[in-house]
Amino acid sequence: MSIIEASELSKNYGPVQALKKFSLKVEKGDSYALLGKNGAGKTTFVKSLLGLISFQEGSLKLLGKDVSDKEARRKVAFLPEKFSFFPYYTLRGVCEFYGEMKGLEGSALKSQVDEAIARWGIEDIQKKKVNECSKGQLQRTGLASTMIGDNDLFILDEPYSGLDPIGTKELQDYFRDLNASGKTIFINSHGLDSVEKVCDKLAILDKGELVVDGKIKELVQGQDLLDYFYTKVGK
Repeated sequence: MSIIEASELSKNYGPVQALKKFSLKVEKGDSYALLGKNGAGKTTFVKSLLGLISFQEGSLKLLGKDVSDKEARRKVAFLPEKFSFFPYYTLRGVCEFYGEMKGLEGSALKSQVDEAIARWGIEDIQKKKVNECSKGQLQRTGLASTMIGDNDLFILDEPYSGLDPIGTKELQDYFRDLNASGKTIFINSHGLDSVEKVCDKLAILDKGELVVDGKIKELVQGQDLLDYFYTKVGK
């Protein structure tokens, strides 16, 4: 089953063509990385997936449904590049908010929030307010929020941002656990070393066009991923 299916997708910002007939399939259980230089079109694609922006041409499906159908996003967890929230919320309150958005309440909500907070090591600061937190603490809270609800697809935009080496290792373990349980992971990242450790497939975008996609091992054939990436778009 295709979890993400883009066909001939095009998106313009005035004279700038951010996506040019972009097509991509991500299958159930994939651990997929979307790579590209700054301005390549990665964030535009992610925003299109989430229904945050419209596109001019092509079609885009999420979990088998057109992205215009809000039901398509019910089982999607999303972490933006810069996670933020209302400044007066506590970190626990942030997680509870996401749980309520997923339809959880009562003991089910409490149980999932407790588990997420424990997994991301924010028990001791769960009553701290958003505007009192460091970038790393907010990133951990954002990652905790992705655990809440019955999610099949995890879309993460620069998920390693703000994490220290311990957090990076914990995130890699989290991705492996998700993938082992049959969840689909779609990462937009510049962290090639980390991507190579957790993803099996990749696509490279350049100036809105798909350069290459497929299984990482088959594409790089023993090369360092950074070297391979440079051969495709390092101009």
